[in-house]
Amino acid sequence: MEKTPKIKTKDKIILAAIEQYNKEGVQSITSRHIAGEMGISHGNLDYHYKTKEDLLVAIYQKMRKEMTALYESQEEDYSALENFHLLLIQFEEFQYRYRFFNLDVLEITRSFPELSKLLQKTFETRKHQTEELFEKFKAEKFINEEYTEVEDRLQHIIRMTISFWLSQREVLSLYNFTEKGEMVKSIWILLKPYLTPSGLAEYGRVIDKYGYTKA
Repeated sequence: MEKTPKIKTKDKIILAAIEQYNKEGVQSITSRHIAGEMGISHGNLDYHYKTKEDLLVAIYQKMRKEMTALYESQEEDYSALENFHLLLIQFEEFQYRYRFFNLDVLEITRSFPELSKLLQKTFETRKHQTEELFEKFKAEKFINEEYTEVEDRLQHIIRMTISFWLSQREVLSLYNFTEKGEMVKSIWILLKPYLTPSGLAEYGRVIDKYGYTKA
């Protein structure tokens, strides 16, 4: 029987930090809080991550690795629309998994310059990946000609929706779009006016198959 690989202390710190940050927010949690929750000395934690920014960079690298894997996990025999829909569902799950980061992203970028630089590089990469996804929509005749007039702005709005979904949900609390799946629905509402008849048919098939949330 194979033994389960032992989790390294530095990885345990990352997992504990994510849990604490998700509960209380980045600014409310110090390294001493995390060390105390783990039952290790503050010096032990400091040995692995000397500053909060060091720890946040490590968490973000983990996030980026997971997100890159999502972009690269598209099925070759699926349509571009089906792959995009599955990606949106995963994006929303990702938001909840790293809730603190998406809620505190403005504060994080202002407080931690090295992390902010990493974020900007990632945003640039994701912009190109999003453009590639929509080029596949075009190639498969799912997008109409009207889309070409608004594509840059529409892709930007979609990116904003994904990046700030949890933040707007807390600020605009009077609205009822709080259940999981609402982010995915909102993005499709933006896109549906630009789908061709074949795009709408494929959209209907995909929604019937998957719905809007992770099974």
